[in-house]
Amino acid sequence: MPQLIVVTLAVLVLAGCQGSVGAGQETDQGDGQDSASVNVADVTLPATNGRFDYQLGAAYELDGGLDVVVRDATAEPAEGAYNVCYVNGFQTQPGEADLWLDGNEDLLLHDAAGELVVDPDWLDEYVLDPSTEAKRDGIVDILGQVITGCADAGFDAVEIDNLDTWTRFTEPSTGLIEQDAALALAGSYIDLAHESGLAIGQKNAAEATTAARELGFDFAVTEECAAYDECGSYTGVYGEHVLQIEYTDNLPDGFDAVCADPDRAPLAILRDRDLVGPDAAAYAYEQCEALDSK
Repeated sequence: MPQLIVVTLAVLVLAGCQGSVGAGQETDQGDGQDSASVNVADVTLPATNGRFDYQLGAAYELDGGLDVVVRDATAEPAEGAYNVCYVNGFQTQPGEADLWLDGNEDLLLHDAAGELVVDPDWLDEYVLDPSTEAKRDGIVDILGQVITGCADAGFDAVEIDNLDTWTRFTEPSTGLIEQDAALALAGSYIDLAHESGLAIGQKNAAEATTAARELGFDFAVTEECAAYDECGSYTGVYGEHVLQIEYTDNLPDGFDAVCADPDRAPLAILRDRDLVGPDAAAYAYEQCEALDSK
């Protein structure tokens, strides 16, 4: 997960910004997918060609426009594009501790000593606890309003981050999350997204692509699958409906090798780790050529 801007969840719970909805592809085409197609009315998938960008650190326009873009839930959708809304579905966002600690601490993961668990890579993010149905319902009561807010704002889809917490918190001493519980929470997000007219993307968790697809995720968003030789785990299950992001600080074989990988996604880009805007010195952006033009 790259560095993200702070999502003001309390604001999202109360209101959403209005935006434009871009055109996509219907979910029932099942292009290249091994699992059964998801028959969800009025849900579209992102296009598999055109210009793609991942704009979590800053939302901005590019000359020539965009066809597919991922933006934070606090940002406005990009006009004329297929817009994917970022939602942190398994951890809290920076700056939102009070929202969870004030009356909702039971929804946060605790270790064997009863201490709250934070992500060691993101020390300002608490980990959510999906271990029981009651806790999952409580989490969805809060974050579900962010998902419906994305729909109200004009986004076409959501991507749910940190599904892989069940692979990272595996011991009671450091906080334990069971895979079945994590997938059950994911299933609640899927249902809510579809009820809201949104497609929903699996974010990372290469080891769970088959289970996640069968659960109902419509497409995938993967960070660094080329760097870790995992792209086939996504494209083998979701076919062309994968959005791929690689980062400049972790390119073992260079970006040309990423684009030449037969397992890479049709929409594959290179970004700077902090996902800054074009005016920042660290900004980086490249996109692989379309597969049909290679």
